[in-house]
Amino acid sequence: MNDRAALQVLLREGPLTRSELELAIGLSKPATAQLLARLEQQRVVVKAGLRSGSRGPRAQRWAVNGGLAHVAAVDLTPHLGDFVVADVAGEVLAEHQVTLPVDRGADVVGSFGRALARVAAEAGLGLSDLDNVVIGAQGAFDPSTGLLSSAPHIPGWLGFDVPGRLSETLGIRVAIENDANLVAVQEMTDGRAVGIDDLVVVWLSEGVGGAVVAGGRLLRGTTGGGGEIDWMRVPDPALVDSGDNWPRAGARFGDLVGSVGIVRLAAAHGIAAATGWDAVALARGAGAEAFLDDLARRVAAGLASLVAVADPRLILLCGDTALAGGAELAERVTERLHELTLPRTPVDLASVRGNAVRAGALQSALATARAEVFGVDPPSLLAPNQEERS
Repeated sequence: MNDRAALQVLLREGPLTRSELELAIGLSKPATAQLLARLEQQRVVVKAGLRSGSRGPRAQRWAVNGGLAHVAAVDLTPHLGDFVVADVAGEVLAEHQVTLPVDRGADVVGSFGRALARVAAEAGLGLSDLDNVVIGAQGAFDPSTGLLSSAPHIPGWLGFDVPGRLSETLGIRVAIENDANLVAVQEMTDGRAVGIDDLVVVWLSEGVGGAVVAGGRLLRGTTGGGGEIDWMRVPDPALVDSGDNWPRAGARFGDLVGSVGIVRLAAAHGIAAATGWDAVALARGAGAEAFLDDLARRVAAGLASLVAVADPRLILLCGDTALAGGAELAERVTERLHELTLPRTPVDLASVRGNAVRAGALQSALATARAEVFGVDPPSLLAPNQEERS
């Protein structure tokens, strides 16, 4: 138990001196020294240079031996495959971005394997050196069948057991996870949602996606459709935009706040734009208050249903449109949401910059590898889908 506690601290904090580790895990100086000697003999930890202070001798630092295992993570989109390879301590060893075929009939598995082999080679590894791979994809993954759904943008990846086929072909364990779920993972690991166990993440970009976390666990659903809010029915846009919150007919949420829907809304306000996020950026620059208010009403109409069901502590907006809207859009959505719901749930922007999907996939892959190598229990949030299949 002491060994696992020490390893969890070193994995979270990085290299530490004996005294720093002693303070973190609450052991005596002799017990911590014996623990480090034991772990070094087992090659689980290694010396990681000296830390100098303003007074006294320089202290030896210790770190987890990252070379004990390696993992890969991928953000798979219609436009790009974004790959990363890291050691089990979390140090990134190589990155690679490549356009992958996604059309029906294309050799998607072969192309993926070649790209993965390339980034592994850049890290000085072969495919067989990878402990596991986690892929983030825009769609729902059914753990019982291995099928992706709600993913018409990547038709070549539909109709077969994706992790099963990849695992068999590449000789590596491969897991698939929804992209919005992985953003939630990253936000709860190293973002605005650290310490929050009840959370909703809403992805606003070309399409619309979501993730729901309740009690520290992702709600994936029976067929992997948990959080697929694109098809959720919300008040008719004409009524929402006019401020009438009592719908007589329902509209698809994705039609209202996806890129195409926002472009149409912007055009109705005299704003010409190619994408939803361009429209929002232009509106902010021009002070188009009416358009931004109408968009906030549309977003809030969908969030109100999520609040009624999940009652989260926090809602985070992410994706290109949310980023273009910034804190101003989040504040407008909060105001409109509070007109519709009793809980005063705050709405904020996701804080993780860069590719949060890939970062969340890496966290998931590392959790699996660390559980096996070090016996460190992964967070319940990261309970992998492949366990559900077995």
